[in-house]
Amino acid sequence: MFDLRPVGYVIGLLVSILGATMSVPMLVDLAQGNGHWIVFLESGVLTILIGGLVALACANGVQEGLTIQQTFLLTTGVWIALPLFGALPMMLGASALNFTDAYFEAMSGLTTTGSTVISGLDDLPKGLNLWRGILQWLGGIGIIVVAMVFLPELRVGGMQIFRSEAFETMGKILPRATAIAAQISVIYVAITMACMLCYAALGMTVFDATMHALTTVSTGGFSSYDASFGTFSGNMEYVASVFMILAALPFVRYVQLINGNLTSVLKDSQVRAFLATIAVLVAISTVVLTTIFPHHWEKSMREALFNIVSIMSGTGYASVDYMTWGPFLITLFFFIGLIGGCAGSTACSIKIFRYQLLFASIKAQLRRIRSPHGVFVPRYAGRPIEADVLGSVISFFVFFVVSLGLVSVALALTGLDLTTSVSGAATALANIGPGLGDTIGPAGNFASLNDTAKWILSAAMLTGRLEIMAVYVIFTVHFWRA
Repeated sequence: MFDLRPVGYVIGLLVSILGATMSVPMLVDLAQGNGHWIVFLESGVLTILIGGLVALACANGVQEGLTIQQTFLLTTGVWIALPLFGALPMMLGASALNFTDAYFEAMSGLTTTGSTVISGLDDLPKGLNLWRGILQWLGGIGIIVVAMVFLPELRVGGMQIFRSEAFETMGKILPRATAIAAQISVIYVAITMACMLCYAALGMTVFDATMHALTTVSTGGFSSYDASFGTFSGNMEYVASVFMILAALPFVRYVQLINGNLTSVLKDSQVRAFLATIAVLVAISTVVLTTIFPHHWEKSMREALFNIVSIMSGTGYASVDYMTWGPFLITLFFFIGLIGGCAGSTACSIKIFRYQLLFASIKAQLRRIRSPHGVFVPRYAGRPIEADVLGSVISFFVFFVVSLGLVSVALALTGLDLTTSVSGAATALANIGPGLGDTIGPAGNFASLNDTAKWILSAAMLTGRLEIMAVYVIFTVHFWRA
């Protein structure tokens, strides 16, 4: 049995940090003269105390580095433990959720999924709404670090293709991964501040601008209104679309940008593919919408842009009920959610680079069939794709499809209808937010689902956020024997 103390130490520290952040919504409620501040005080003290005790108990096991097994356990353990404590203010506070609903909401927040079980968001204490936004913001920066530091080293889902790209080739400028993580954090804060200022300049209150900036840049999608982003319209949708796109681009490119490589972002093949895909999808959707709503081409383009970017990036805002847009666009939106943004961003789902690698492999295979004696090597960004990278990507696709089927069947067995089961499984695994249908669609929420379905969806959100295989490997016999 390997040593679990280093894992417990880090999780304990992170839990304590989470408890400390509860002081922010506490101060907001206190400034509002709202007695709800005491909930955050109690939750924060309890969280810091438990986290600190766990870290103290495991401190004697701290070592220089983590083994592969410890790293896998840490990555998954953090996303299991933090929602337990993030749920406390929702259980003890004005929302008065039961444990299942509170854990679901906290898991949805920290995985930046954006599915909610809370109705009456407009009337919640501001501190509680802000806490939901903070959970998503912390989850967003957390997943960037995991995607750039842990997953490439663990060779999960083809992420190892970014290992040398993120660190080794930048060695002369940034010799340590910690330096990159620090710069990514600064950039993340800067983009959030810029988003908040833009929202405020266009008419949002300071609170709404802060709340929606946190959930835009994290591509989380929680809102302080039941109508989601439908509360706002016009130029606000354009601004939100721009910042959702910025958040869905690889943050390591921003690091290179501020260190002098001015063309790093646009030279990235996955960035170009991501932007091109959005452009094509928006054009198609705009044409369809203008046939449904003649003489409203600007509104059609704006709503198509906003909602496509929202779903594709995994943000999950909804400015309209796109379930009224007809079967073609409803079906299109389902598949758009399975595309995702770029690796190393806050975006979720399958990710655009995996499709690029898959298509490169298919193209090479078709050429081999046509010319059996030729040598055709699949390439990505001009470089040959290594066999282990390609195998890892194909395995990811297989695991994703199998997981989608299993979760859909499990949800159906709890009594949900086909549309809710399949779209619920997809939105949880891809961390999108809203599903399809009247129950969990853009005009509904997840409150009416049974508790079993909510636990299944919580597990699916965790699995999807950590690239599926990072979670599944823990359940293998070989992992615990190693």
